[in-house]
Amino acid sequence: MDDLLYQNIKVRVKQLYGIDLEHYKDQQMKRRLGSWLVRSGYSDWDTYFAQIKQDEKENGRLRDYLTINVSSFFRDPERWKTMQKEILPLLYAGRAGSRTSGEMRFWSAGCSIGAEPYSLIFQLDEMNHRNSYHLLATDLDRGALKLASEGGPYRKEDVDNISAERLEKYFISVAPPFYVKPEYIRRAKFSELDLINDNFEENFDLIICRNVVIYFTTVTKKYLFQKFSAALRPGGILFVGGTEIIPQAADLGLRSCGISLYQKTG
Repeated sequence: MDDLLYQNIKVRVKQLYGIDLEHYKDQQMKRRLGSWLVRSGYSDWDTYFAQIKQDEKENGRLRDYLTINVSSFFRDPERWKTMQKEILPLLYAGRAGSRTSGEMRFWSAGCSIGAEPYSLIFQLDEMNHRNSYHLLATDLDRGALKLASEGGPYRKEDVDNISAERLEKYFISVAPPFYVKPEYIRRAKFSELDLINDNFEENFDLIICRNVVIYFTTVTKKYLFQKFSAALRPGGILFVGGTEIIPQAADLGLRSCGISLYQKTG
C-alpha cells in the first residue's frame, strides 16, 4: 500500500468513525488494512468504501476491526498471580490505612471482549472483596463491548488459562460456548470510550491497560501514559502488557514496581 492511498484511507476513516489512524504505527496499520480488503473480497478501496456507505453491517465490521482487539482470560498467568497475591492486597491495605474512604476504583481500559475485567472480578471474589469496588470497563469496539456486557459467548481458546474450578464457579457451562454467570456480569460497568479523545475519570486505585498502547506511535503512547497517570490516585497501580515498558516513567509521575506494573508517586 503506497503512502498516497493510505493517506486517503486515513481521511475517509476519520470522516466515517472519528478514528484518527495518525496515532497508529503506519506499517502495522497498512498490513491490517491490506489483509482486511483481501478478506472482504473487494479489489480496491474505492469499491469497498462505496459498499459500506449502503451496508450498515459491513460498516460496523470495519469500525470494530480498526480498534484491534486481542484478549483472553488471565493472559500472562504469572502476572495475574502477582496481581492477586501482591498488588490487590497492597491496594486494599493502602486504602484502609489512608484517610481516603469509599469503595475501591478499578478501570479496565481497552477491555475488548471483557476477559480482563472478568479476570479481575473473579480474583476479587476469591479474596472476599465482592461489594467493595467500582469497576469501569471501556472500549471503542462496540461489538466487543456487546459481547463483554452479555458475558459471552467465549470460545475454548479464550478460557484456556481458567481452571476447572473457576469454570464451574463463574460460568454457566463448563463446555463451549462459555457464558459468565449474571451475578458477575453485574459487577462491572461497561461503556464506550475513546482513549485518545475522551476525558478519563479520576482517582483510580488500579488501571488495567494491557497490549493496547503497543499499537500506537511513540508520541501517542506518551500522551496516553500521561493521561493514565493523571487518572490514578497517588499510590495507584497501572498494569500494562507483558512486553510493555514505559520510557522515562518518572517524568510521568510513575515508578516501576514489578514486571508490567507501575505505581503513581506523590
